[in-house]
Amino acid sequence: MPTTALDSTLEQLRLEGAIFFRAEFTDEFAFESAPLAFAAALTPHADRMILFHIVAAGSCWVAVDDGVRHWASEGDVIVMPYGDRYVLGGRTPVDAPTLLDLPQPPPWDDIPVVRQGGGGERTDVVCGYLHSEHPLFDPAMKALPPVFVVRLPDGPAASWVRASVAYAVEAAAPSNRSPTVLSTRLPELVLMEVLRAHLSTAPSSDRGWLAALRDPVLAPALSVIHGAPEHPWTVTELARRTAVSRSVLDDRFRQVLHQSPIRYLTGWRMHLAEDLLGSTDLTVYDVARRVGYRSEEAFSRAFKRERGEAPAHWRARRAHLA
Repeated sequence: MPTTALDSTLEQLRLEGAIFFRAEFTDEFAFESAPLAFAAALTPHADRMILFHIVAAGSCWVAVDDGVRHWASEGDVIVMPYGDRYVLGGRTPVDAPTLLDLPQPPPWDDIPVVRQGGGGERTDVVCGYLHSEHPLFDPAMKALPPVFVVRLPDGPAASWVRASVAYAVEAAAPSNRSPTVLSTRLPELVLMEVLRAHLSTAPSSDRGWLAALRDPVLAPALSVIHGAPEHPWTVTELARRTAVSRSVLDDRFRQVLHQSPIRYLTGWRMHLAEDLLGSTDLTVYDVARRVGYRSEEAFSRAFKRERGEAPAHWRARRAHLA
């Protein structure tokens, strides 16, 4: 994968989240995940939820709708980038999973601890959530598998992640009664490194956003779009920058990303616009200029067509929910 494409992808990520509870499971155990409403209650303004589990001790498996079991052991990080329902279990077979008995949503005096199982060998998991509007976490883009386990290779980044995980585990321990850990950026930083490790070693695919970042035609096209979204790109100029014909570029976008180059450009601009509207005090006009629109009116029409409401209304609603 071209380094510039991967780096630009990770640099564009804006993640928010916190560790929200610690689980202590003992064999025999297998449970179904709670409804996503639990995580959504923590961040009601989030449209997409990313679930992650840090295995602090022991081992377990996780499976989503396809039923394939992905095993994880101490130090591994399980990521469900689209918030899919899942089943998590231990080594001893269980006839039928039970629904995880979750705590009430916050506010909490301290971080909850969930205990479940048959009293045998123990597995500790720190469970958390993140949310992001980045296309990487859009199920329609199919950039990531619905569940994956990251085993970090040796090196400085892995050492930092392991130390951070150890800190997270300690912070989520019952003896730590400080609720301030809920606002830490540690989960964001850990997941960034976990994603970097996964994206740099993931097997090749011929579909989806991750495949586009590896593609010799699409990777340079995405790099220039991401690097200068304000530029008035045309298919002709994008094709020239990637040294292919217009028809080849258009066909490749449709084969891998299931959309035209200009449709992708519009979607990327809307993603950036949401980020600017939600995290800065820029006027709608200034946001429009930064994402490639010469007039506020043209931007507002495009934003409403893509998001269902005007930029000012979108910003006001997010501010109210935050």
